[in-house]
Amino acid sequence: QVQLVESGGGLVQPGGSLRLSCTASGSFFNIYNMGWYRQAPGKQRELVGSITQGGSTNYVDSVKGRFTISRDNAKNTVYLQMNSLKPEDAAIYYCYADMHTVQAPREDHWGQGTQVTVSS
Repeated sequence: QVQLVESGGGLVQPGGSLRLSCTASGSFFNIYNMGWYRQAPGKQRELVGSITQGGSTNYVDSVKGRFTISRDNAKNTVYLQMNSLKPEDAAIYYCYADMHTVQAPREDHWGQGTQVTVSS
């Protein structure tokens, strides 16, 4: 069993910052890519960004220059530093991890989601 637990969401004013964390636990052999999706009300889930095991990142255009994804492989944790937040960044943020487990050599596992609200 694998579990991804997120933390760090909340309410922030426009222009503010938040840092999300997501830690994987349980039984697995390896974690490949990790990253973050988000879903706003009435919209499709979109990929915010991802990071490879080696630390290479990519981002959706709307967050480039404002969001930074990092990871600590020793802690099985991925982070999302969000700066200069805008009201349109408000959404439920979900982390994911592409993992090698007993059940499958490569499979995405998901966190439960954490709410980010950007409002004055």
